[in-house]
Amino acid sequence: MHAQLVIFDGPQSPELLAAAELADSQRIRPLVESHPQIRDDIVARYDLRQPDGGRAMLTVTGSEATLDAMTELIMTSNLVPGEDPALLPGASRAERYTVAEAFVAETAGAR
Repeated sequence: MHAQLVIFDGPQSPELLAAAELADSQRIRPLVESHPQIRDDIVARYDLRQPDGGRAMLTVTGSEATLDAMTELIMTSNLVPGEDPALLPGASRAERYTVAEAFVAETAGAR
């Protein structure tokens, strides 16, 4: 398994947070979910948030090629109506890892 951690440092203004939410809900998630090869290889996705608007997106996949394909898909997609490129500054940094060990506890309410 492979993991990609994409970090958006805080603080983030309400406008940047709204733009990120629009991009994620209206463009990025639908793109990923409509691509069977990418969607079916995703093991887990976590959207981690801090009080100051900082955010980290962790995606775990079966192969590094899926992370490459997902990144290419997102970076070459057209913006949806209402998205303002000025409010999409990009990630502070992105890191990739090979998953050496995984433990997932079954919990109520997990998605």
